[in-house]
Amino acid sequence: MRRRRILSYLIVIWMTFLLAFPLTSAFASSKVYHIPIHNEVERGLHAFLERAFKEAEENYAEAIILDIHTPGGFVNAAGDIAMLMDATDIRTIAYINKDAHSAGAFLALHADEIYMVPNGTIGAAAVIDSAGNAADLKAHSAWVAQMEAAAESKNNRKPIYARAMADASVDLPDFRAGKGKLLTLSASEAEKVGYSNGTVSNFQDLLKATQLNGSDIIPVEPTFAEKLARFITNPIIVPILLSIASLGLVVELYSPGFGVPGIMGLSALGLFFFGHMVAGLAGYETLLLFIVGLALIIAEFFVPGGIVGILGGVLILLSLILAGANVMQMLVAIFIALVVAIIGMVILMKFFGKKLHVLNKLVLTDATTTEEGYVSNVNRTELLGKVGTTVTPLRPAGTMLFGSERIDVVSEGGYVDAGKHVEVIKVEGSRIVVRQTEKEMEE
Repeated sequence: MRRRRILSYLIVIWMTFLLAFPLTSAFASSKVYHIPIHNEVERGLHAFLERAFKEAEENYAEAIILDIHTPGGFVNAAGDIAMLMDATDIRTIAYINKDAHSAGAFLALHADEIYMVPNGTIGAAAVIDSAGNAADLKAHSAWVAQMEAAAESKNNRKPIYARAMADASVDLPDFRAGKGKLLTLSASEAEKVGYSNGTVSNFQDLLKATQLNGSDIIPVEPTFAEKLARFITNPIIVPILLSIASLGLVVELYSPGFGVPGIMGLSALGLFFFGHMVAGLAGYETLLLFIVGLALIIAEFFVPGGIVGILGGVLILLSLILAGANVMQMLVAIFIALVVAIIGMVILMKFFGKKLHVLNKLVLTDATTTEEGYVSNVNRTELLGKVGTTVTPLRPAGTMLFGSERIDVVSEGGYVDAGKHVEVIKVEGSRIVVRQTEKEMEE
């Protein structure tokens, strides 16, 4: 009986603990994820935000605060990040901590709420191409439509202001954005037109305004690998990296052995694939494609025909294109790298007189010259001017006797009878030319 009572007490204590644990969790502080969107908006940023949003969802965060301070960036990356924001059920707050221009404005409009610091601005969102010029009509029209849709999708913000941010032809003189000017709203103007939920002095004021004060603030920062990936995947850096790789490998071809240029080239390619893999642009299959292509090019030095090398080059180009965020941008980057490689080859050959050392094992470069003691036959130049006697008639070829040596000769002209004196007038390798003469034979 006593044992049963003790067992009953233990069961009651255990059940009380199980019931109390959820209650304790319920009164625990909510979690707010503080995520920065700084510098340019590009594909590396998307990979970082994807990780941050996933972590916030796994930890049941109450809200995500996007700390925005960016001059803009690339449309394709901004579109992917916007999809990430729209897909989450977590409350998203855009905290414009100075400027949200171009792609930054687009991302802010996809947030559930927008708050700005007093000197913050939002707007100036015209789409431009990689050369810094206004995009064509098709791209411009699509971008304006996306800006309007972003404004309407959250809290029914009036789309006219989003259009004016992206289209300079919209006339809004009350906001210093007449025809020919893009709209950029200050904090007070954005609040007035419903593009801001309020103006806050700092992050703590933001937490109070959003009723998140007292929450556990979890700052999320990009790792070193993610920072490196953001730098490497920048469309400006990609052609520079590929140019360094191509130039390093070209210089290595003109250098004996394997040294610094080759290491530099392979390191640049390694960084390229590392950054694009971290950013989620390339997978292991892309890297494998590159390695197979490189192996085929190396095999070309041992397998005649050229087909293997061409196939390897195609695989390498394909792997680079597949690893990039944009096919056209990658084609431009590869073209720039090839131009740099060609210029490097011309400089090495024309100005430094370099030769391809890599071909030394494949091409016979040794010369069997007379100066080095190599001769195809005995060259009897010492016979020039000497006089001998024909042993046989020369018709025109025959034999003459010089001292006790019989020598095959050819007459310069026609027939020379046996027993005549002949003089050696020309020696061309094994061909010795003679002419009949009245000179006496040397003893």
